[in-house]
Amino acid sequence: MLAPVMNSQEARSNAELGEQRFRTQLLTWYDAHARDLPWRQSRDPYPVWLSEIMLQQTRVAAVIEHYHEFLRRFPTVEKLARARKASVLAAWSGLGYYRRARMLHSAAKVVARERGGEFPATAEGLRDLPGVGRYTAAAIASIAFGEAVAVVDGKVERALQRVSGRRLAGEEFWRAAEILLDRKRPGDFNQAMMELGATVCTPRAPACLTCPVVELCATRGELDGTAKKSRQKKREIHYALARRDGAVFLVRRARDARLMAGMWELPEVEGSVVDAGKTQVPRFARNDKKRRNDRTRESDSPLWFTVRHSITVTDYTVRVWRAAVPVGVRGEWVAVERLERVALTGLARKILWKAEILVAPSAAV
Repeated sequence: MLAPVMNSQEARSNAELGEQRFRTQLLTWYDAHARDLPWRQSRDPYPVWLSEIMLQQTRVAAVIEHYHEFLRRFPTVEKLARARKASVLAAWSGLGYYRRARMLHSAAKVVARERGGEFPATAEGLRDLPGVGRYTAAAIASIAFGEAVAVVDGKVERALQRVSGRRLAGEEFWRAAEILLDRKRPGDFNQAMMELGATVCTPRAPACLTCPVVELCATRGELDGTAKKSRQKKREIHYALARRDGAVFLVRRARDARLMAGMWELPEVEGSVVDAGKTQVPRFARNDKKRRNDRTRESDSPLWFTVRHSITVTDYTVRVWRAAVPVGVRGEWVAVERLERVALTGLARKILWKAEILVAPSAAV
């Protein structure tokens, strides 16, 4: 028996019914199963903005503790605007992608000094702030101000493609997200879409059996031909950890460095020479492009410990050596009690946690 042919109005009506079912079922699931995350306790634009900047390219588990500590240090946008850049970077240490912290500080100054502490209430207005792009502006506007504007990030893209069963690109994602958006609860809906992508519609082995919209999904799993994630690159790097009279020797990255400019770290060494089980003294890398042949003042520089550290597509094995300060390397002895207030790189902080020079939070290392 042939299926009845639907006219365009009937097809549009069925599509709208499906979209409404999607909204209802997703929000019902979100209301019952959303993770209890600290930034979901308030609609105040300052903590919402802070959380969205922190969550860019960073896992939720890594953000939570930093979020609490950052708000403790800078509880209002005015306090953040008045803070020194070094203090902001120190509070950000461990989250990586430090340009976010610098833009956060710049945006706080704009809000506090030019807008009297009031955030723009629309996505369009929010995009005028330093460091706020299309996704972040839409997230803040919908969550803090209830503006009916959809968000699209990697998690939402994945869910949209699987639900629709189509390969989408560019503006197609935004159009699809706008069509599905619940205009009565835009902030909750946007968070529900991201929650779905983070906890159910995951990159690999999506939990389709527990998906609240599984019967509305065209693929119920991976799309055919899904590109494989690029493999992690492996690299080994070496650092020296020198201590003296309750202080640690640190060097500062160049202020014009492409990554983590102006941050403090341990001096990097060129590597070790291991011959017949005997460890030779490692050589220290220079701040410029030339190699330094100077040796440390100690005759022995044993390997202390090893840590793992990952940044985007590179997985580092980090060797940490007991060593004195190398001749000619510029740096500074920093008292241990000052370290928490210094803008350390995330790796430097991890090493100091491992060495028990700094007290590691429960989720660290």
